[in-house]
Amino acid sequence: MAIKAADVSKLRKMTGAGMMDCKKALTETDGDFDAAVEYIRKKGQAMASKRADRETTEGATRAMVSADGKKGAVLVLKCETDFVGKNESFVALTDSILETALKSDATNVDAVLELTLNGLSIKDVITEQIGVIGEKIEIANYAVLTAEHVVPYIHPGNQLSVIVGFNQAGFPEQVGKDVAMQVAAMAPVGVDKESVPADIVEQELRIGRDKAKEEGKPEAMLDKIAQGRLGKFFKESTLLEQDFVKDNKKSIKQYLEESSKGLTVTDFKRFSLS
Repeated sequence: MAIKAADVSKLRKMTGAGMMDCKKALTETDGDFDAAVEYIRKKGQAMASKRADRETTEGATRAMVSADGKKGAVLVLKCETDFVGKNESFVALTDSILETALKSDATNVDAVLELTLNGLSIKDVITEQIGVIGEKIEIANYAVLTAEHVVPYIHPGNQLSVIVGFNQAGFPEQVGKDVAMQVAAMAPVGVDKESVPADIVEQELRIGRDKAKEEGKPEAMLDKIAQGRLGKFFKESTLLEQDFVKDNKKSIKQYLEESSKGLTVTDFKRFSLS
């Protein structure tokens, strides 16, 4: 049967597939739109299977908060090439998945994949897009947090995104942005020393002891020297103790206290493509 240009255009809007793929799908299914959509989806499944072992080193990271500012989420959607990762439609897909996840109770990637977007599971949406784009696509990371106020930050180019939770709302917007940018720039390992994982603490103590031993320090002093170096690590690597990048005469903890009495960070999430 003859395939009308209007039908090809309609199917393209429904699926995002290229015009030639849409025309072929309609031709193969005698103009049946539901069958044509399924045809394109099966193409995506076949493509996904073929490219399962491909590396996804590019993509987009995005951050978003709820309308009331009390919940935030960050997501990394990866693909194979920079060309696809920077495409507006790929970033829009990332945002659509993230928005759907933010509105749900999902707390991890597996749960996000089971959510419904445009009548399909997100897992199937991604499979469909693999057929459309011709590259492997996968959700690499997803995290969510709740707080009295959550601030997002997306670094230009969508290579890195951050969400930061605070124990108060109503403080100056610039303060939240400054702290989120601090997290992006300085990549702290925790909010404060109490939040640093025990294995990282033990690793730093071991490194401190080994280094002191290599320097010829007395055996009896090794633990004390290691503890001192651990303190320096906490100052450099935990958010509240870090020097504020805009004014290194004060720590982030001091900056927050000056901005609003008792203001502090409760948690943060930081994801990057690398």
